[in-house]
Amino acid sequence: MSSLKGKHILLGVTGSIAAYKAALLVRQLVKEGAEVKVIMTEMAKQFITPLTMATLSKNPILVEFYNPENGDWNSHVSLGLWADMYLIAPATANTLSKMSSGVADNLLLTTYLSARCPVVVAPAMDLDMYKHTATQQSLATLKERGVWISEPESGELASGLEGKGRMAEPAEIVSYIKYVFGVKGSMVGRKVLITAGPTREDIDPVRYITNHSSGKMAYAIAESLACRGAQVEIVSGPTSQRISMPNTKVTSVISAGQMYEAVMESYTTSNPDVTILCAAVSDFTPSNKADKKIKREGDDMVLTLKPTNDIAASVGKIKREGSILVGFALETDNELSNAQGKLERKNLDMIVLNSLQDPGAGFAVDTNKVSIIFRGGHTHEYTLKSKAQVAEDIADNIEKLLGCSEN
Repeated sequence: MSSLKGKHILLGVTGSIAAYKAALLVRQLVKEGAEVKVIMTEMAKQFITPLTMATLSKNPILVEFYNPENGDWNSHVSLGLWADMYLIAPATANTLSKMSSGVADNLLLTTYLSARCPVVVAPAMDLDMYKHTATQQSLATLKERGVWISEPESGELASGLEGKGRMAEPAEIVSYIKYVFGVKGSMVGRKVLITAGPTREDIDPVRYITNHSSGKMAYAIAESLACRGAQVEIVSGPTSQRISMPNTKVTSVISAGQMYEAVMESYTTSNPDVTILCAAVSDFTPSNKADKKIKREGDDMVLTLKPTNDIAASVGKIKREGSILVGFALETDNELSNAQGKLERKNLDMIVLNSLQDPGAGFAVDTNKVSIIFRGGHTHEYTLKSKAQVAEDIADNIEKLLGCSEN
């Protein structure tokens, strides 16, 4: 499943060097299950060919109000009614100005004035054009009228200058439009706290103890719940995973002790409706951290470890009535009994069991095979799926525990 499955996305492409990213954007939208139709301006055709966009979208590209060869009319009204979302990416300063002024001198702009669906723009231009008062006023006017703005990034621009104006990357735009769709989703008004990734326990300034967790599963769950409208905070250990949605916040930590402090602080101050403990937290940390690099002396080295704070048990002791606490168990033997025991000991409402015995499951891969165990012993076993699909299954079960329904 995907939050964009079956969605009709109308993509408007304007005349910016960033138009090449529109091809990657179409490909990702189609991969997410959306049906995509593309409107291009005449200038956009100078940067990327209609043939490329038609091949990727699997739909004819629309540029003119009518087909000059046979007179067929490209109805801006019909396009506006067809779309579940109108995404204009890249959106140039010229197009943003015309949108704010109500100018309708091409098919892309006329369709904007006819659209009844949410409209998202992804600005792309040089930094001085972006900072110009006229552009900022255009963006402010559009925002006041309900247009969603996928903020541009800072970095090296086509002019060679450095600054804000680069169109957001396709993956970030896709995450943003998922958020826009989720604003009226089933988890609106709900707060979610989730831990992610590994922790690192320092031995000395050079070495540390850690594990193989990539954080992929936790970030996929965070995105799934954010797409349903939840406000999500991720307390994340060191990981390369990223999320860019307005209703998400990432608190970065390194050690198990830092993760414990961050989780307890967030749990007691923000009162989350759902807490998901997905991180692979170190159970032990060195009793003494050396101030300097430990030199090799002899053949053996003895490292004394002490237990870290048990985050799941600590949250379980203070869990509020009506809130949901979800844990994870990664086992190598006696998987089911060990997971059930952990659920009971730590006052969890639901535990997600992974087994390292299952091919394609576990650390650093894009797939997972899980069993979800509930209080009372009920267990639901799932087949091997992508972690994004597993995240949807987990989110569905969390919604059931909360008694959520679509708004």
